[in-house]
Amino acid sequence: MNDREPGRLRSLDVCSGAGGLALGLERAGFDPVLLVDDRDVACETLRSNRPGWSVHEGDLLAFDPSEHTRTYDVDLLSAGLPRVKATATVNRKDSEAEVRLLQATIWLLHGVQPRALLIENVPHLVRRADYEPLRDYIAEELAHLGYRHRWFVVNAADFGVPQIRLQGILVAFKGDALDAFVEPSPTVKEHRTVGEALGRSMATRGWADAERWARQADEPARTIVGGSWDRGGGDLGPRGTKTAWERMGVYGGSIADAVPDRSFVWDPGLGREGLVRLTTEQTAILQGFPEDWAFAGRKTARYRQIGHASPPPVGQALGAAIAAALRA
Repeated sequence: MNDREPGRLRSLDVCSGAGGLALGLERAGFDPVLLVDDRDVACETLRSNRPGWSVHEGDLLAFDPSEHTRTYDVDLLSAGLPRVKATATVNRKDSEAEVRLLQATIWLLHGVQPRALLIENVPHLVRRADYEPLRDYIAEELAHLGYRHRWFVVNAADFGVPQIRLQGILVAFKGDALDAFVEPSPTVKEHRTVGEALGRSMATRGWADAERWARQADEPARTIVGGSWDRGGGDLGPRGTKTAWERMGVYGGSIADAVPDRSFVWDPGLGREGLVRLTTEQTAILQGFPEDWAFAGRKTARYRQIGHASPPPVGQALGAAIAAALRA
């Protein structure tokens, strides 16, 4: 953006999805000069919510910074990458697509030369031994380019998101700016519960039991997952996660078109027919999106975008910490 406010910073955001990370970074003072994603529906979401953002629809593996020179020397390269699987290693010929995208993000540093790097992914990427080849590869590449880095894990619930969502974070800074970086501290003393987050929306069609349901939904949500883009409809996750939702009176096997109306009888003893189902709008609330953030596409495509997104409040906290280090 050429008309950004004085004092704001510039970013390049890749694998942008529905814009959760970019939105959080915007709140922290970063204006994206370009956002890159390969899904048309995600690009439509970005453009509809932020008409002023420049969005490039295309494969990150084919992205050439020399064709987008506005990306040169940005303050931050940010990436909310698809979840890297534990079985994939950087040295395997059949490495998963997610690993190739991680490599491509690191390779972008050569051409873009940002002052800082932020990558968000699974916590196992930070902690588990079977990811060590990837961590070693990244460390070697970053050191070669003059970047110092740090790995850590955050829980979205610590930043006001009503969801237990552990996120693996990599930050890197050119030169010595890492010395000034302080990992973001929790912004809430108590985790928000599902009932606190969704009680009001559950009552919008006159459902009499909305308040009673909200009182017993007294814990944060389990991690919202988007599922595969290639198969199936929307659901709230694997069997253990669905069981946890059932304890809160929610059926996790599908996504609703609308919240319960006056006629709905909430009775978990009846099985799935007596449980409430969440809407895509409600899952977006559980991800920390503002209620006016609109998602393009049909119901399943909307849910996929939401589940794969990075919660904006976490992006804001990370962005504020990075901005402070860059300005130190």
